[in-house]
Amino acid sequence: MKQRVSKTNNFINNKFDFILFTVVIVLLATGIVMVLSASAPTSLAENGKSYTYAVRQLGFAVLGVTAMIIISKIDYHIYKKFYWPAYIVSVVILLLVLVPGLGSGANGATRWIKWPIQFQPSEVTKVLLIIFYAGYLADHKSEVTDFWKGFVKPLLFLLPPFAILFFVQNHLSVCIVIAAIVGVMMIAAGIRMLFVWGTCGAGALGIAGLLFIMQAKDSGGFRLSRILSFLDPWSDPTGDGWQVIQSFYAIGSGGLLGKGFLQGTQTKFNFVPEQSTDFIFCTVGEEWGFVGSAILIGLLMAFILRIIYLAERQRSDFSRIYGYGVASILFFHVAINIGMTIGMAPVIGIPLPFFSYGGSSLWAFTILIFIFLRLDANRLQVFS
Repeated sequence: MKQRVSKTNNFINNKFDFILFTVVIVLLATGIVMVLSASAPTSLAENGKSYTYAVRQLGFAVLGVTAMIIISKIDYHIYKKFYWPAYIVSVVILLLVLVPGLGSGANGATRWIKWPIQFQPSEVTKVLLIIFYAGYLADHKSEVTDFWKGFVKPLLFLLPPFAILFFVQNHLSVCIVIAAIVGVMMIAAGIRMLFVWGTCGAGALGIAGLLFIMQAKDSGGFRLSRILSFLDPWSDPTGDGWQVIQSFYAIGSGGLLGKGFLQGTQTKFNFVPEQSTDFIFCTVGEEWGFVGSAILIGLLMAFILRIIYLAERQRSDFSRIYGYGVASILFFHVAINIGMTIGMAPVIGIPLPFFSYGGSSLWAFTILIFIFLRLDANRLQVFS
């Protein structure tokens, strides 16, 4: 009898959070449906079939679920033990875009690795840096109240990946998102808020300086026009403001309940650029309306809050800090992506988690979440 109780307790203590798992599956399935709707015009024009992109997204999701199963079998101690190798790989994989025959890109930015499958190394770097900072901050928790050791020193580790992202991949937006994620993780580790507010001010000045440098290098005025189109998209309605304006029309035309699946006119006739990737939310707004969009946003916010709840019940510093890293990357991606489609944020190429077409971000979010599920399943076993 005692042995049976012990086995039962062990099963309960090592059980995945079923709520979080279910929401992931629901989001994956809904995302595939929306990719089908948003990509149908483009897919039909390219190869005569409306479902090509949706089938690919389904394949990405299957690979993601396969990764989930593999992750569930890995000893959870490994994630904390190998945080330094994770950091090294996060930098090396960004440099691979410079290898002839591997890197690919457009508009002067090399952001993709095209062998054996095409993916964005920056998405992998996000995952690895969250693992690294969770491990580093947990191992140096006694130093977090010290300005130099607990604040400045951890931020210095961002310099190598940021230098590559900024100067090689021309990806300032990813730098900003990663910096925000690391900031949340440092707060979760117990850093003094005075340091955070001071850094926010310095960061704002730094970003302004970087934008000035980028603009000086931008002979065609591309970045300046992006900023101006964010402030007033109607100043260039047929140029840089076109994407946001068409998104306004799409979301606004959805009304209260939407036009119905595959019935959107703005998206059906391909008026919105990138409507299956970065601007897929406008498809949701047009077809599902205000009610459907509100339900989706509510589901995503509940999902993030669930992760925060699970993070707070962790006994391990590593698991808790990691959980806040996962919650923050989801929050920033959701907030920025939806903000782009409704004119509340500049267009910077941030995908909507589980919805935007593409394997890189889908795999990154799936892996992040299921590592956390693995950690949560063993939350009663504190890391040594």
